[in-house]
Amino acid sequence: MDISQYREAVAANRRAHGFEAVDERTDEFEDLWMARQTDESVGAVVALATLVDAEGYDAAALRDTAAAFRDVLAGSVDAEPGRADGGASPTPIGYVTFAAPDPDASLLEAMAGFTVAKRRTNVFPLVYDTAAERLHRHEVPRLKGRGIYRRQAEDAERLFDV
Repeated sequence: MDISQYREAVAANRRAHGFEAVDERTDEFEDLWMARQTDESVGAVVALATLVDAEGYDAAALRDTAAAFRDVLAGSVDAEPGRADGGASPTPIGYVTFAAPDPDASLLEAMAGFTVAKRRTNVFPLVYDTAAERLHRHEVPRLKGRGIYRRQAEDAERLFDV
């Protein structure tokens, strides 16, 4: 599967699962999709997702791009008005999927080693191997933080596993 076919499949998935296109464009990310939902274990969630053509990316490029996506996620949530009822702010979760044919093992290691929770955000870099048509995502830990990781696994499957 080539990147354009994968992008079309992801676009169809995001529409089917309530992720709306974000009108604002950024220099780094061509397409952004957002959903506001309530999760039974996490509570109110703002999820932001994007897809990156990562052919030729190395571990440093993945880390830098995921960090830039965290800035976009933090800016998107910070721009939202506060809760009038005094309730808790939504949990910001971001998914940046790096699509490449036969990604190098260092890319997968960088994905797994990326610090997910930082600056009140949760950013999950994911890697999609377009040649093998396989999504690599973060495993759900046995202990702490399972709710957000479980949510990541479900969203990754719904949006990016085609």
